[in-house]
Amino acid sequence: MSFLNTLRDKLAPAKDKVSALAQQHGDKIDQGLDKAAKAVDDRTKGKYSDKIQQGTSKAKDALDRLSAPDGKDGGTPPSPPTAS
Repeated sequence: MSFLNTLRDKLAPAKDKVSALAQQHGDKIDQGLDKAAKAVDDRTKGKYSDKIQQGTSKAKDALDRLSAPDGKDGGTPPSPPTAS
């Protein structure tokens, strides 16, 4: 068994626990992301609003994938990266 397979097997219970917590508390996590994004945007005086919005969106997408049953999102391909 390779190192990566061993590591994956050892981390599987943690991933399951994180997925369960994301399912239970997804709404609170989502609110926290919005609150943090607003605080950072206020501190930077809107200078990085687009980047903050992109980061928040990606974090919410990751949360949705984690919250999905078995950590899968139904086979929906990830959205293509936007040009910077």
